[in-house]
Amino acid sequence: MSAIGIDTHKATLVACAIDELGTAADEAQFRNDPAGHHELAAWVGRVAPGATIGIEGSSTFGAALARMLVAAGLAVRDVPPHLTRHGRSATRRAGKSDPGDALAIARVTARETGLPPVRLDDRSRHIGLLLEAREALVHDATRSRNRLHAHLLVLAPGYGERIDRLVSGVALDRASRLLRGRPGLEAELARDLIAELRRLDGRVARLTRRLTMLVGPDPLLGLPGIGILTAARLIAETGDVRRFRSPDAFAALAGLAPIPASSGQIQRVRLSRGGNRQLNRAFYVIALTQVWHHPPAKAYVARKRAEGKTWREAMRCLKRQLVRTVFRLLQEGQLGLAEAA
Repeated sequence: MSAIGIDTHKATLVACAIDELGTAADEAQFRNDPAGHHELAAWVGRVAPGATIGIEGSSTFGAALARMLVAAGLAVRDVPPHLTRHGRSATRRAGKSDPGDALAIARVTARETGLPPVRLDDRSRHIGLLLEAREALVHDATRSRNRLHAHLLVLAPGYGERIDRLVSGVALDRASRLLRGRPGLEAELARDLIAELRRLDGRVARLTRRLTMLVGPDPLLGLPGIGILTAARLIAETGDVRRFRSPDAFAALAGLAPIPASSGQIQRVRLSRGGNRQLNRAFYVIALTQVWHHPPAKAYVARKRAEGKTWREAMRCLKRQLVRTVFRLLQEGQLGLAEAA
């Protein structure tokens, strides 16, 4: 057997083993729980001992299974969903089904030798989890601030002349003093929101400190335009940078590689609307910050504008230029961690 593909779901796992020709040799379905994981591992030992196992969803529904298989000494790879989508049509199975997806995953695993190992409890995954938790708290805090603002407009018209914004501890203290002694339900709700905002802001600050400790003195922080949160996003979304064969492959993941759209004698490219949008946004933040504060970036964009490019086109060019530098810095950071370990 050459490979095994596993399609993961909340309650079930569907596995398919293929031979060297890519033909399905055996298929099976298991429960997505500890007992099902052990049954799947036993099935792997029977039908394809030593085969490479590809899992789609190894960081979500398949995370527990991936940890167990890696602990058992098996070769486990993470299969990106877009590769499965491309391979599904070649299975010659009508419609979409879990066994068909598992077959496509197995074929991708056998064909793509550069698939990354599954991400378990590594640094990039921890950073990603902290970022997700922080963003959820920031979203909750924004909603609470909007509600507090609405209450204050009713309780204290014109309060904005005395309190600039509700984003700092000082502003919340002033709002609290403004509400002191005011009777009524709306004032009570506003005071509750102030207490809630203080709690949320404290949790956001704690998560930010943890992110700062994890990102540490990463080489990315030496690039103008990158702060702790942007560096954390780049590390989390990239994962193991060794899975990219070149900066161009990394640019394709970020949706920054132009897509050929030529026909006959007309040679042209079009803008990519795909890729990892979180990663794309991180590059936009870097580029925008550099255009504001970094003279070489200002000069570069000005030169592109003088060539006739629009502002957006010039910014895309700058983002594309940043890819190689960020890719090299990610490699340096990962190498430094490996040497420290």
